This record gives sequence, structure tokens and C-alpha cells, in this order.
Amino acid sequence: MVLKMAWRNIWRSRRRTLVTVGAMTLALWMLILYTSLVEGYLRDIERNILELELGDIQVHAQGYLNKPSIYDTIENSDSLVAQLTELDYPASARLLGGGLVASGDSSAGASLRGIDIEQDARVSKIGEHVVEGRWLDLSDPSGVVLGRRLAHTLNAKIGDELVMLSQAMDGSMANDLYHVQGILASISDGTDRAGVFMTAEAFRAFFGLDIGAHQVVVRRPANQELDVTAATVAKLAPSNDVKTWRDLMPTLASMLDSTRGMIQIVFFVIYIVVAILILNAMLMAVFERIREFGVLKAIGVSPRNVMTIILTESSIQTLLAILTGVALSLPGLWYLVNFGIDTGALGGTSMMGIAWNRMWYGVVTPWSFIAPVVTLVIMVSLAVIYPALKAARISPVEAMRHQ
Repeated sequence: MVLKMAWRNIWRSRRRTLVTVGAMTLALWMLILYTSLVEGYLRDIERNILELELGDIQVHAQGYLNKPSIYDTIENSDSLVAQLTELDYPASARLLGGGLVASGDSSAGASLRGIDIEQDARVSKIGEHVVEGRWLDLSDPSGVVLGRRLAHTLNAKIGDELVMLSQAMDGSMANDLYHVQGILASISDGTDRAGVFMTAEAFRAFFGLDIGAHQVVVRRPANQELDVTAATVAKLAPSNDVKTWRDLMPTLASMLDSTRGMIQIVFFVIYIVVAILILNAMLMAVFERIREFGVLKAIGVSPRNVMTIILTESSIQTLLAILTGVALSLPGLWYLVNFGIDTGALGGTSMMGIAWNRMWYGVVTPWSFIAPVVTLVIMVSLAVIYPALKAARISPVEAMRHQ
């Protein structure tokens, strides 16, 4: 009986009901799409951090991070990588050095990075971000891949000769000729401006480094906490420095956490506006029906039942808004996930050293729907309490005299 009365009541004033439901639907629709875009942004930033640059965990020799030196290596790097691999922790050793590179009349300082192509593919997808040429190949040890801005600085094109100078492990001059095999898309400031990738074999031959590595990158298994992975790696490498990506980039980690908090702030601000609209609509509905509520209480309807009717009316409107908002958001989510938004000039710019992708894609997770819907229900529930209490407390005598 209560449900039937509530359904009839909300359609007695169609305009008011449609405005109220429409406001809730619009707010829900906007926030579902907004949540999808923000989650997509966070996913892309973390993907660039973890899959292209840092990995989840990094292992260095003690003191290397404070004062990087080509002489400070992890001597048992091969054994450490093998042990991590056996435990299903994808890992790869990297070689790091500095030098001077020149092409034609241009030269620039460079960060030289030697990688095991096969092993590194398990922890990084940087090889998939070559926009010109191709990625490293063991059959071509003299081929190198440059960061985007470094290639622009050197005015280097695919196939151009590259002169590389540095100091070898024995103190002698290290120099050799290479050719540009590929150019990367925007990755990060450091990689874009100075990154030179070469095979581990070519790096060792250039610097005269026989054993050891400067860095071991580790990825954590799916659904395992970052701290658990770090503790496991630390046990395997007790004499080395083990850092998570959050330890290496605390400012960026804090920024990502703050961004998630901003989602809730935006939810709150938008739904406060919706709550005020709902509160106004429900108050108008109560004032217009004071005589009706007076009659109901006069014939024996309890204040509790009157309040139940008001809450049921609000619940029906909220349910209609949820169903409509979710249905209308599906085409938008499909477009954002499959086509995304072209950020134009923003593409390639960096935020705290991490490059912003040109295409901004959304992502659909349960959170994309749960957070907006739960927030809407909470705000509507708070907004309808006062009108419901007012209707329940109306005196039958005063209500019958109300004009």
C-alpha cells in the first residue's frame, strides 16, 4: 500500500518529479564519466612509471642512489635475477652510465642504459614505444635507440652515425661509433632529454665492464601488496639498497594519492548542489500536501508511516535516476575507453617528470559505478530527512486549517 501511494504521489506533479530525477541523473552521469577519466589518468601515469621507467622495486648497490658511479655495481646481479624469476617475480638487470654523444655538428650529454633485451621485456614495455625505426636487436649491436628530445637536439635521424665518448672502467677513454636505430615517444624528462638505450653486450664492451649491474628492476605479482614484494626482495638482497617506486618518487606518489582524494571532493561539491535541489523539491512537496498529511494522520496513519511514504517517494526517484544515469553513461564510457580524448598540445608534456600521453582514455572498473551511486544515495538520504520529519510531525488540526 505504501509503495503504491508513493508511486502515485511522485507522478501527481510530473514537472517537479522530472526536474528532481533529471538533476540526479545528470549528476550521476557526469560523475561516472569523470571517475572513468580520472581512473584512466591515474592508470596511465602509474603505467608509465612502472612499465616504462621504474618498475615496482629497484635494487642498487649501497650508496649508489646518493652518488651514482659506474664502479658501484651489484656483483651478484645475475644470481639475484635468477632467484627472483624462480619465485615468479619478473626481474631484469640494467647497466647505467654517462657519456657524450655527437651526431654531425651537434653534441649532448647522455644517460647510457644497457639492457638485456629478452629479460627486460618482462619488466618494461618501453620497447613498444618506439615511434621511428625499431627497438634494439642483438643481431645489430651497434644500433642504439634515442629519447625523443635528445634526437631533436642532435638532429639525428634513423640510420645516422652517432659518436659516443666516455671513460671506461680502467680509466681509459671509451669511444666508439654507433647508428641510430630507433627514436622513442615521450616517456619522461630524463629519458626524453638524455636517454640512449643499447644492448647490455654493447654497453659492457664500450665501458669494459665484465660482471655486475647497476640496477635490478623487479615487478610484483598481481594482487600482491608493494610492501610484501619489497620485503621479499630485501631478504634476497640484504647487502643492497632496495627501494619501491614510492620511495624513489615520493612526490609523485603523494600526488597520485591526492588525486584520488580530489575525486571525493568533486563528488561532494556536485552532490551538495543536487542535495539542495532535492531538499527544495521535497520541501515543496510537503508544503503543498500539508492538508493531505493532516487527513492521513486524522484517520489514524501514524507519523512513522507518513515518514515511510516520504522516504519511499525519494527512494523511487533515486532508483529511477540511478537506472537512467547508468544507462546513459554506457555509450559515453564505451567512447572514452575505445577512442579517448585527444589532448592535443598537452600530449608529450610532463608532470613531475612523467610524460602525459596524447590520447586520454577512460577506464571502467566497479569503482566507476559504485562511488558515484553510493555517494548519490547518501546525499539524497541526508537531504530527505528534514522534509520527512516535518511531514511526520504535522499536527492534524493545524494541517486541516492550513491554507
